[in-house]
Amino acid sequence: MNNIQMLQAPTPEISTANKPIELYIFVDPLCPEAFNIQAILRKLQLEYNHYFTWRLVLSTELTSLNCLSKRVKGCVSGIELDINHPVLPSIAIKAAELQGKRAGARYLSKLQEYVLLNHQDVNSYATLLKIAEDVQLDMNEFSVDFGSKETARAFQCDLYMKREMEVDEVPSIVFFNECIEDEGLKVSGSYSYDVYEHILQEMMDEQLVRQPLPTMEELFIKFHTLSTHEVAFIYSLTEQTAERELKKRMLQQKIERIQTDDATLWRIK
Repeated sequence: MNNIQMLQAPTPEISTANKPIELYIFVDPLCPEAFNIQAILRKLQLEYNHYFTWRLVLSTELTSLNCLSKRVKGCVSGIELDINHPVLPSIAIKAAELQGKRAGARYLSKLQEYVLLNHQDVNSYATLLKIAEDVQLDMNEFSVDFGSKETARAFQCDLYMKREMEVDEVPSIVFFNECIEDEGLKVSGSYSYDVYEHILQEMMDEQLVRQPLPTMEELFIKFHTLSTHEVAFIYSLTEQTAERELKKRMLQQKIERIQTDDATLWRIK
């Protein structure tokens, strides 16, 4: 693979010895490739989460954050009813992350669901507020954080990290181990699941032990919304078999089906 490079490790954020690997996952949240790699990342978490921590690094290009920040503050204070800008979804994700990593992940997942379902314009501040409400964030906190210096700084930090690690393709994943002297491994683009398994095993220098996959019901409790493709991929099923199993649970009123032109989504009820 030509898109694998060695990198110097950043200041480590790993705090537990039992999770010696850290993944920096560079994505543009609205890029189609972000949806494509999501199934791989979810399966990695399910099977090998005991080996690694991960950090999502937003890689949206931005030319005028300072100007935009002023407009956001105007919107939040009520001077401007709504604004629309391609970078707002990334700022919204960083604002959600200030309420916790899981809150940020829930927000990103719901944002992508909106995109796939063509609900509303996700570049709109009003739509991003609705998404925050859907995932039950603290709305007062989210509104304040959306226009805050902390959120702008967090997003700028992601863009800085992208430049420092010379990430010029998204998605990309950079693997680091707990030894700061060792170089990290940057994998640009997306590959098959076994490639990421192999990298984890090489960095651990031992045979990996898979965690058992959850039941389908438990899977939806964890991720809430999944496509037929994701379910098939996670359980190594054909899409026809996965759809048959999903329809059974729909008839049991455990999940609901959402049909789009490009995909079939299933959501916990």
